[in-house]
Amino acid sequence: MFWSAVARSRSSWKGPFFVPFPGIDEAKLSNIPIMTKVRSCTILPTFVGARFMVYNGKQYLPVHITQEMVGHKLGSFRLPGNDSHTRRPRTN
Repeated sequence: MFWSAVARSRSSWKGPFFVPFPGIDEAKLSNIPIMTKVRSCTILPTFVGARFMVYNGKQYLPVHITQEMVGHKLGSFRLPGNDSHTRRPRTN
């Protein structure tokens, strides 16, 4: 078997990662949010207009999908759940 002379990048033959969400059409019509913990799912054009509740490790946060978000990941629109708080200095 011979390899092709044109080298293709991995992303061109691998394709986007997405999770099939059954009932996404009904959720868009009834405006019911879809709860998911999959932050690495790529936003597809069929998701436009849908509402998701994305888990950030602590709670579910709402994300409304627009046309500009297509191609990005669900988790890139909600930050992780770690809160940065200032600590009081220790006294000995």
